[in-house]
Amino acid sequence: MLAFPNAKINLGLNVTGTRPDGFHDIETVMLPVAFCDILEIEASRDGSFDFMTSGLTIPGNTEDNLCIRAYELFKDEFKIPGVSMNLHKVIPMGSGLGGGSSDAAYTIRLLNDIFSLSLSPAQMMQYASRLGSDCSFFIKNIPGLASGKGDQFEAIDIKVAGYSIVIVIPPVHVSTKEAYGLVRTKRPVESLRTILKTSPCLWKDHLKNDFEDSLSRLHPEIIWIKETLYEEGAIYASMSGSGSSVYGLFDRPLPDMESFKGCIIWSGKLF
Repeated sequence: MLAFPNAKINLGLNVTGTRPDGFHDIETVMLPVAFCDILEIEASRDGSFDFMTSGLTIPGNTEDNLCIRAYELFKDEFKIPGVSMNLHKVIPMGSGLGGGSSDAAYTIRLLNDIFSLSLSPAQMMQYASRLGSDCSFFIKNIPGLASGKGDQFEAIDIKVAGYSIVIVIPPVHVSTKEAYGLVRTKRPVESLRTILKTSPCLWKDHLKNDFEDSLSRLHPEIIWIKETLYEEGAIYASMSGSGSSVYGLFDRPLPDMESFKGCIIWSGKLF
């Protein structure tokens, strides 16, 4: 069974406080985009488990991959047999696009279908949240206002259909731990709900990502990409998540991408 785990972008990201469990409270809107990995899972004939990867190199220990952790979770919970899993990695790691979380969520979705587990979206979201704060977003995969540590979602209507998006990913890996270690918590001046009810043309001076300032000082490529996107005609540009990707929204033909040599670039239409 084949699936295409997609990325997400963040529209605004407020880090509002620290929690007793060591995590942070955040407020952000996550929006799915059609920049995808490729994941294939099928029941193995001999009951063994096999995991293969291609595409971008995935750093770290293979056993820590979220797809494997999702399978192990379901193996323990539902006593499912072995599977053959092939992940072709397209979404860069450490880019703030949620690629690893999406892979984990799609693993859950595929296992639910392959083994006819009949889990509801709410049940799958509960399992996904055990793998990572934003994993459960990719179960329903619709625009959502995230709160808490990023694992509580409320559907939200965002008027962005028809806009084009360019995502630019510099050759910089930003770990979530690094990003949170640098950010300063603060209460937002304006609520995301209020800002996002306005036209994207008005977001530039109001919709902020709290990670941008600290990470831009550490990785100046981030602010350079953002400024270049505006120079090329973006109506709004921002870093996504905890970086390092930067996206621009356009209401006109997309610019020449020659400015971003050395970066990974994806462009398309918003849903």
